[in-house]
Amino acid sequence: MPHPTHAPPIPARTSAPPAELSLEARMAATDAAMTIRLEEAAVAYEVNTAHIPIEPVDLSDIVTLPLTPTLQPPPTPYPTPVAALLQRAHHRLLTGGWCSGALVDEDGARCLYGAIHIEARGDQSLESRGLEVLMDAIRRQFGDVDSVPSFNDAFASGRIPMRMLDQAAGLADARGL
Repeated sequence: MPHPTHAPPIPARTSAPPAELSLEARMAATDAAMTIRLEEAAVAYEVNTAHIPIEPVDLSDIVTLPLTPTLQPPPTPYPTPVAALLQRAHHRLLTGGWCSGALVDEDGARCLYGAIHIEARGDQSLESRGLEVLMDAIRRQFGDVDSVPSFNDAFASGRIPMRMLDQAAGLADARGL
């Protein structure tokens, strides 16, 4: 059998080269391809994580304050004036909000000093005695602290300052103030 010395010729193309796609057509094609890839990835994720047990989150472990503190009745007032002032200031912070860096922020929330000041209703003597008892309560737990505003502004949330205000109200009541 003789070996061919030449390969058969390749037939010439009879079709025209593909037309250039417009930008919109290329974007639509890319969008369709990405949608398919994302759907495949979502299915793969579901398959790969189906065996992992999931326990529901109990919000009572996370949320420590009532969701609607304004709907709670105010506590029974202390009989002594300084304790009652501190208790009113605490309740004001619970219902109106706590802030740091200002006496009153743009939303109406107050700092420790701002709450005591407004609840003293202009009685300078009552206000200063309330601040004095609050400083005593703070120093019992945190040592040497310069002032109520500096203590207030040292925190990112009002949880500890408000707790100290509540403890100061109890301390004032125990002292008969």
